[in-house]
Amino acid sequence: MRPMGSPDALQRRRERAVELLQEGNTLAAVARKVRADIRSVQRWKAAHRQMGAAGIMARQASGRPALLDTKEKEKLEVFLLKGAKHAGFPTDLWNCKRVVQLIRMKFGVGYHERHIPRILRSMGWTPQRPQKRAMEQNEAVVQDWIKHDWPQIKKKFAR
Repeated sequence: MRPMGSPDALQRRRERAVELLQEGNTLAAVARKVRADIRSVQRWKAAHRQMGAAGIMARQASGRPALLDTKEKEKLEVFLLKGAKHAGFPTDLWNCKRVVQLIRMKFGVGYHERHIPRILRSMGWTPQRPQKRAMEQNEAVVQDWIKHDWPQIKKKFAR
């Protein structure tokens, strides 16, 4: 499995491992220092010996390219921050189905709703659950109750 990090970060990690090996460190010590498996360090050492710096070059991850690029994800974030009502939904609650519809409307791209959490996490968003709270609730009265009444009730049950 490919480790996390940009190709540049992975490249620096491999170069650091080769430097440490050239200084005379053991494979195990180098693996600990660069936080890699000892077999990876062995592979990097052999590749560097055979091909030099080109042998340990990091490459861009292969795989299917993303349907939304970075700029489109930034635009998506702007739409999400404006709220679901602004996008034409009856309430301001975002869910995966609504985000799929928004992406389809704004970018012409189709995603499965189960893929949406991964996209949102890549944008730095986290799932939130709406708080179940009465719409008519008076926050000042609630705070007053917590401050004055609740300690009295708590004392009664403590006895």
